[in-house]
Amino acid sequence: MNKDFLQFLLERFKIERERFDRSGVYAYTQRLLAYNSNKIEGSTLTEEQTASLFDNGILPKSNDYYRAKDVEEMNGHFLMFNKMLDTLDEPLTQELIKKFHYELKSGVFEDRANGYAIGDYKKRPNMIGMYQTVKPENVAQEMYLLLDWYSNQKSDISVLAEFHAKYESIHPFQDGNGRTGRLILFRECLKNGIVPVVIEDANRNEYLESLKAYREERSLFKLIELFKKEQQFYFEKCKYFM
Repeated sequence: MNKDFLQFLLERFKIERERFDRSGVYAYTQRLLAYNSNKIEGSTLTEEQTASLFDNGILPKSNDYYRAKDVEEMNGHFLMFNKMLDTLDEPLTQELIKKFHYELKSGVFEDRANGYAIGDYKKRPNMIGMYQTVKPENVAQEMYLLLDWYSNQKSDISVLAEFHAKYESIHPFQDGNGRTGRLILFRECLKNGIVPVVIEDANRNEYLESLKAYREERSLFKLIELFKKEQQFYFEKCKYFM
């Protein structure tokens, strides 16, 4: 079943993207992943606003103000997803991950104004809440070790959970770590015949607690269980298009 489903996704992504089809599984996945991944990071855009931005390039009239950064990052996420599709045949490398980050962040004025590295690793230390992450001078080496470890694994959902948890613990970029990490997770599922994982904002607390469990206890149980639940969610949603 997984093989047929993955083949269906890859074929439809290619065909619908080329035809600028906004009614199928490609557009649905773009909107779903961009909305949820950005919402987890505090985006104020709704699902309807996200859909309008992707489908028409415009935002509906609203009595509230739109935050420029939310709009810029949403558009960046759409571009990052397309870059992911264009590079599916390439191995996962540090340079490719940086390219994903560039697509996400290159149009974000606030990040450029703050002097953040765009498409490159962080230049300043950053934290996840009260948790210290890898220092900037050590990021390249830690990413090398992570990718070297990963290249010697047979990918399954537990390996991808461990990769994701380690990646988020490194926190290689100044900002955009969660969104690049969740895109890589989706990509590696596609590449390895695994039903993709889309983390829903509705499960944000469960997701953050699962990452915390890894940082503090090196336990992956919660994260693997969440990934399995999110796989089922995405699969059930996509069955409509089959």
